[in-house]
Amino acid sequence: MAEISTKRIDADSYDADIDAIQQRPSKRAREDIDDDWEEEEQGTSGPAQAMEPRAADLYLDTINRQVLDFDFEKVCSVSLSNINIYGCLVCGKYFQGRGRNSYAYAHSIHDDHHVFINLETTKVYVLPDGYHVSDPSLDDISFVLAPKFSPASINAIHSGQYLSKASYDLSHKPYLQGYVGLNNIKHNDHMNVIIHALLHVAPLRDSLLLSNFKGKESELLKRFAALAKKIWNPKLFKSQVSPHEFLQEVNRVSAGKFRLEQQGDPVEFLGWLLNHLHKDLGGTKKKNSSIIFRTFQGELRMETQQVLVRPESEGSDSKPRFDIDRDIKTAVSPFLFLAVDLPPPPLFQDAVEKNIIPQVNIHSVLAKYDGKSTQESLGNVRRFKCQRLPPYIILHFKRFMKNAFVEEKNPTIVNFPLRGLDFKDYIDAPPSHESTLYDLIANITLESVAGTTRDKENTMWKVHVRAGGAGVDNEKWLMIQDLIVEETRKEMIFLGETVLQIWERRSDDDTFNGGKA
Repeated sequence: MAEISTKRIDADSYDADIDAIQQRPSKRAREDIDDDWEEEEQGTSGPAQAMEPRAADLYLDTINRQVLDFDFEKVCSVSLSNINIYGCLVCGKYFQGRGRNSYAYAHSIHDDHHVFINLETTKVYVLPDGYHVSDPSLDDISFVLAPKFSPASINAIHSGQYLSKASYDLSHKPYLQGYVGLNNIKHNDHMNVIIHALLHVAPLRDSLLLSNFKGKESELLKRFAALAKKIWNPKLFKSQVSPHEFLQEVNRVSAGKFRLEQQGDPVEFLGWLLNHLHKDLGGTKKKNSSIIFRTFQGELRMETQQVLVRPESEGSDSKPRFDIDRDIKTAVSPFLFLAVDLPPPPLFQDAVEKNIIPQVNIHSVLAKYDGKSTQESLGNVRRFKCQRLPPYIILHFKRFMKNAFVEEKNPTIVNFPLRGLDFKDYIDAPPSHESTLYDLIANITLESVAGTTRDKENTMWKVHVRAGGAGVDNEKWLMIQDLIVEETRKEMIFLGETVLQIWERRSDDDTFNGGKA
C-alpha cells in the first residue's frame, strides 16, 4: 500500500509539472514577444520587483565602449543584410535578428557575448535569453547611436556655449562640438569639406538636427541628418566621425559618379547634393519650396545682345558693348551659387625664374555682377546683376579651365575680408529691410603640386570654418582637413587657393552694432 501511495503522489506531482510547463511559454515564444508587451511588463513591475537583482545586470559589465563604432553601414557581418540588425556591445560586430536561428543568437552562444542593441530602435537585449534590458547606464550608448536634439540644445549652439565648454571623448581627449575630423576613407576629402561647410549653415543644420525621419523620406536624407547629428554630438565616444554610411548612399544614388576611392570636384558634388536634398525634402521649382531654396536660392538678371560684325575699317580692337538702339533680351533665372571668373595668370616668369602668383581683390572679380561689365560668349555679349540675394551666398571661384591638351589650374590668390563684404553694388534695388553686408562662415581651399596643370590625384582639400558668431569676442577660425582640426590665424585664411565660399547675411543687430571688415 505504501508503494501505491508513493506512486500516486509522484504521478500527481508529474501532472502538476506538466500543467506548469504548458502554461509557461517556450523560450522561442518568449524571444518572439513584441516590444509592446515587453514595455507593458516593465510598466507593471512594482517596487519590490525593482529591488531584486536581475540576471541582465550581470552582463552589463562586459560591454566594451572602446570598440563601439556606429558610423559604418548597418549590415550583418555574416549575411550582409540590412534588415533587423543588432550590434554586439561586447565586440562591436553587427548581426541580423535575435531569434533562435539568427546570427546574433549563434554569436551569443559561441563567443559568450550576451548584450546586443537594436540599431533601429536602440533597445538593448540579452541573448540567448532574449529579454529586454532597460538601464540608465546604457543611455550614453543609445545617444551615440542616435543623438537627439531639442530646441534648447539648438539655442545653446547658437549662443556659442560649446566654445567655452569643451566636450571629451572616452579617452578624455577634448574636442569642439560640431568641429570634429571626418575620416578620409580613401579619396573622399573633396566630399568631407562640403559636408562640413553645409553643416555650419545655421538654418540647414538646425533643420537636420531637429528632424525625426521615420517615414518614407529618402535614405540619402536620413543618412545626411544622422551624420549631422553625429558631428554635432557633444557626447561622442571618439573625437572623430566616419561619413562612410552617408557616402555609400551617395555612391549608390549618384550611380558611381561620386565614389570613395576616386578624387573628384567639390563644386560638382555641392551642386548635386543641394539639388537632391531639395527634391527629397519635397521641394519644387517654386521659390522657398524647401529649406535649401529658402537658404541658398537667389535671382539673377541676365541681359543678352547679339554682337554685330564690324567692318575692318572701323578697327577690331574695341571690345564689344551693348547698343541701346538694338533689342536687348532680358531673362531672370534662379541660382544656388554664383560663379566668379579669375583673371588669367601671367605667362612669364620673374627675375628669379619663379612664376609670379598674382593677387586680386574680391570686389574686382565680383564686378561681373555689377550690371555694367560685359562678357562675350558664342557671338553674344552679356551682363549680369542680382535681383534678389539669399540669406547665404555660395561663391564658386573658377580655377580650372580645360584646353585641347590638359586641364589648367589658376593659382591666383583672392583677397577678401572675413566680415562685412558689401553686395549692394551687385543687386538692382537693395531692400531697405535687409542688410547687404555678409560675413564669411566657410572657405574651401585646395593644396596641390606647384604648377598650372591640375593633378587630381595629388590634390588635398581643406576647409576653414568659423566657430562662434561673427565679430563676437570668442570667435575662432578652425582649419579642418580630414582628421586634422586646428585653430588658425585669421590672417592665414586668404593665402590658400580658394575654390568655394559661403557667406552669411548679417542680421540687423550686427549691422547696427558694427563689425570690422
